[in-house]
Amino acid sequence: MKNNTPDNNTLNEIEVEAKTAPEAIKIALSKLGVDKSDVDIHVLREENKGLFSMHGATLAKVRVIKKLRKK
Repeated sequence: MKNNTPDNNTLNEIEVEAKTAPEAIKIALSKLGVDKSDVDIHVLREENKGLFSMHGATLAKVRVIKKLRKK
């Protein structure tokens, strides 16, 4: 069976949501197969625990983009 998910060689940017921004960054780096020094990181939304850590909670969201390499 063929996997339709692009491999990390063709993926240049990714958006990830997680409980915290650092956790989302870690997941994105893993999915892209790169080190932190090889990407630009944009925090799109910080996590919000909401009232009493339950109501209105939102996940952190980051966009991680591979840096262009000079030839």
